Amino acid sequence: IGVDVGGTFTDLICVRPDGEVLLEKTPTTPRDESEGVMSAIASLAERENLELNDLCSKLDVVVHGTTTADNTMIQMNGTPTGLLVTKGHRDEVELRRDFKESIWDPTYPPPPAIARRRCRIPIPERVDHNGHIVRKLDEEAVRRGTRRLRDLGVRSVAVMFLFSFMNPEHELRAAEIVREEFPEVEHITLSHQVMPSGPEYERSSTTLVNAFIAPRISRYVDHLGARLEENSCAGKLLIMQSTGGVMPPEYVSRRAVSLLASGPTGGVMGAAFAAHRAGLSDFVATDMGGTSYDVCLVRGGEPEIKTDWNWHYRYYIGLPMVDVQSVGAGGGSIAHVRQGALAVGPRSAGAEPGPVCYAKGGTEPTVADADAVLGYLPPTGFAAGRMSLDLEAAREAIDRAVARPLGLAIDEAAWGIERIVNANMANATRRIMASHGLVPRGLPLIVYGGNGGVHGWAIAKELDMDHYLVPRTAPAFSALGVLVADYKVDLVKAYVSPLPLADPARLTELMEEALAEARRDMVEPAALSGDDTSFEMYLQMAYAGQNFAQSVPCPEATSLDKSSLASLGERFHDLHEQTRGFKFPAQDPVIRGIRLIGQGRTPKPSRTAVPGEATEAESARKGSRKAYFGEDFVDCPVYDGPALAAGIEITGPALIEEPFTVVVVAPHARARLDEHGNYRIDVG
Repeated sequence: IGVDVGGTFTDLICVRPDGEVLLEKTPTTPRDESEGVMSAIASLAERENLELNDLCSKLDVVVHGTTTADNTMIQMNGTPTGLLVTKGHRDEVELRRDFKESIWDPTYPPPPAIARRRCRIPIPERVDHNGHIVRKLDEEAVRRGTRRLRDLGVRSVAVMFLFSFMNPEHELRAAEIVREEFPEVEHITLSHQVMPSGPEYERSSTTLVNAFIAPRISRYVDHLGARLEENSCAGKLLIMQSTGGVMPPEYVSRRAVSLLASGPTGGVMGAAFAAHRAGLSDFVATDMGGTSYDVCLVRGGEPEIKTDWNWHYRYYIGLPMVDVQSVGAGGGSIAHVRQGALAVGPRSAGAEPGPVCYAKGGTEPTVADADAVLGYLPPTGFAAGRMSLDLEAAREAIDRAVARPLGLAIDEAAWGIERIVNANMANATRRIMASHGLVPRGLPLIVYGGNGGVHGWAIAKELDMDHYLVPRTAPAFSALGVLVADYKVDLVKAYVSPLPLADPARLTELMEEALAEARRDMVEPAALSGDDTSFEMYLQMAYAGQNFAQSVPCPEATSLDKSSLASLGERFHDLHEQTRGFKFPAQDPVIRGIRLIGQGRTPKPSRTAVPGEATEAESARKGSRKAYFGEDFVDCPVYDGPALAAGIEITGPALIEEPFTVVVVAPHARARLDEHGNYRIDVG
């Protein structure tokens, strides 16, 4: 089972022993996300005519992508956190490298503090850049500081000493003292374990975020594991990371910060899996859910991995992350009139109370309400037949909040909501493509999420794209992505030296240490064989004065010598020119460390959708419904998606109803269902 907890719905994908893939979708339960997860599994058990315990006992693995880390940072409701830091660097985290999100606004506030200044305790100690102890750790200062943090109500302690990644002795001793003085502390985060590299601001920020969210992540993962165990689940529980890989709960509890954006990352991995089967290697993955719209560029079948300048929720995260960009545009995005103009999002109705048409207490009009009013969504039989939509309530909400203030008819107001949210999503897509020097027309879209199929036609039209794909598993694509993801560890070991002065023996030693650590964290817990694992070694290199290093492939890791280091320098120059547009071949680069990426392959489902038996579109037709495409309402035939056989073609305007979404085929467009369960839609 693959599970993704979103802001509005909890999605589940189950692969049966015969290879059939089942989708399930239940409302997210923000107060306790595990309730929504267990509710989805219970719904699946009911569909399979099994008791919950019986189904859980048959599970081999549950792979989970969670928004707990993201929600904690969005709401800034993590564990009260304190920081023990090298004296002189107490305010490093507030300087933020002079970075300001709005540089022209002198009143723009700083981010909410994870650790207030009174909870940041300077500790006399010093290790130099080679790992030599310059000043011994003042253990009494650590004891006084720990008692102060305890008295201030701190429950999680971060320790960030300068150059601890070169010699962690002081941080390890400080952790021992914290446990002695504060035995009830919930969590201790050591910077050299979370981000074993410089610079110090990046490490301070990453360490604080980890300390802030780790206790909540640990509680949630432990709680979910206990609930699964109570229901006789003996299979493995794996958690999705922002690097695009999965690892056991014990690993991610230590590096909770690696869970940020794990849900959107799962969607990208699902898109890469579906695209590979459809013969695509370069595309743009776009996910429109209930709360956000996520975009990621995929080239060569692999998503872009961003290793530097990763800002999330106004804090720097110094770990490699799949480069997913998000905007507040989803089915639950609220439409409102602001200073006489219509705006949509970023505020969302979420799972509670949800859109007005869901009849769960929502009062503010959303994108989903506009979708319903314009005819895209079925009034009855919505969400696999479990819901009926209240169209009159949706019309009344749009009329009250949008139409009357702007002097528009209700249908015009609903269309205005559509145009704005579609433009917002298209602009987000343009922005990420432009950052890589690409134009939208050159690549296809893969659209997914519960609302991707509804809005794909409009996004493709805005971007002037020829075609796009909507997988039949699109409503639970992030759940599919976490299910097909491999085990993955991404380790960095610091070593700073100009390339000509580097010691090949020391570099080899560091690589062997990283390999041993990867085997301990990934290979042994997962009981992987040599055939299931692969390891790639890199040298982190930069020109002198550059803040951020590049990962240069180092296949000759076990046989480094001076000549191979020289060839690595040439490799760096070429890579720098390729990725950043210039190189200085006469300048010797600086080595910043080594990086190891280890992967352990997991089984993949043999198929992701079971084709129907209807070889003619007319035999799968359910009726018709009027839908609006910008000029007037037009009659659209409605088709039963699961009944359609591979190879069938449908010409727009048409509405194809899948269990948890609708694929809107615009006028003049043509949709073809391929053998892998993807609707390829030529815009026309």
